[in-house]
Amino acid sequence: MTVATQDLPRPTYTHLLSMTTQLGVYEHALLREPRVEHGYCTDDVARALAVMVREPLQTKELLRAREVYLRFLERAVTSTGAVHNRMDTAGQWEDEPETDDCWGRAVAGLGAVVRRASEKIVRGRAFSAFLNAAQGRSVDVRASAFAAIGAADVLAVRPDCATARDLLVDCLDRLPRGIGTTWQWPESRLRYANASLCQALIVGGEALRDVATQDQGLAQLGVLLEIETGPTGHLSLAGTNGRGPDEQGSLWDQQPIEAAAISSACLEALRITHDPKWASRVSQAWAWFSGDNDAATVMYDPTDGAGYDGLERHGRNENCGAESTLAALSTLQDVRTLKVMVS
Repeated sequence: MTVATQDLPRPTYTHLLSMTTQLGVYEHALLREPRVEHGYCTDDVARALAVMVREPLQTKELLRAREVYLRFLERAVTSTGAVHNRMDTAGQWEDEPETDDCWGRAVAGLGAVVRRASEKIVRGRAFSAFLNAAQGRSVDVRASAFAAIGAADVLAVRPDCATARDLLVDCLDRLPRGIGTTWQWPESRLRYANASLCQALIVGGEALRDVATQDQGLAQLGVLLEIETGPTGHLSLAGTNGRGPDEQGSLWDQQPIEAAAISSACLEALRITHDPKWASRVSQAWAWFSGDNDAATVMYDPTDGAGYDGLERHGRNENCGAESTLAALSTLQDVRTLKVMVS
């Protein structure tokens, strides 16, 4: 499966910017309107920061948004490494610091800036916040996977950073490695952002020069794609309740974050192995957003860059929250990167 370059829209950030204030990016939307009563969360701000720093054509509006997101994470990370997740519209934290998903996402977002930001001062700020967050550890598998990806990003440009290396080793130790005989996924069922576990092993193995870990990640990614590919060849993703070994056929509501995680992991697999089979899978993930999915429904609006919140049996959830919008935008960035890599 391929996507011709001329068929790809340029990413547009109109909707994301409409959800962004001087404090952060609103988590939820009712259709296109921000649901301000739900405030902001670190998970989405970290994802937004990673998307912003990958955009090659920066504008004043995008740079302002990037500054908002980076400042949010600088505030969210505490001196112990734990991270606040929820902020209200007055700019006050509503929770105690933790090391669950928001911690892993913060580490990943900061790592992306350390690796990709063009300005030294911005990279330095992100690195300082990363060093604080890297004091933390999580018992959660996905939080550890997200943090491992961020640590690998830091090591890509700061290979002598012992703090990043120690964090990466500890996070990789949290990840399941085995592949079974009948149900081959290493967890009892698929959950969410499953491919992030594979990506963490792939890029973590690369950063540590651990070929066995890298190969485990590649093998797990292959297993995941086999489970989440439907009989007609398009992605048929786990629903909001996941997928177990006895669940066959289409499940609902499929979440855009799952397609985005697949895209990101496959792009890294292609970069490292140069195996063209991974290129087709990046295109397949973008095709899911373009309507090649179980409900034959488009999940991204190229006019304003909004992503829809879930794929349903008879269409889609018309709300366009931050997570879904960022999932679509990051996948579009991936497939455009892919075209540069294979051209």
